[in-house]
Amino acid sequence: MPLTEQIEQMLGSLTRAEKAELLQRMAKDLGDAFPGIDSSPDVCGGDARIVRTRIPVWVLDRARQLGTSEADLLKAYPSLRAEDLANAWAYVRSHRAEIDRQIRENEEA
Repeated sequence: MPLTEQIEQMLGSLTRAEKAELLQRMAKDLGDAFPGIDSSPDVCGGDARIVRTRIPVWVLDRARQLGTSEADLLKAYPSLRAEDLANAWAYVRSHRAEIDRQIRENEEA
């Protein structure tokens, strides 16, 4: 049985108070989540990337810093959508130090 179905069954046995507590914990856990951006240790070295791809956010930001237009980015990466770029820019605004560090580390390598 898939995990989501197991969770649904377990939710049915919780009280309203327990469900509310669980919801608060989940909201706190997702508080720093960015739609369309994912990070996992086994993909792109754990760097934030566009979901469905192996395109790190720092690569897109660096390209933009070097003068690449959004239209050119979309041409260069056919799997990207305009929405992906908007999500990437939001992530960059909130994680500027992280992105700058990743750019430095990858340019020094």
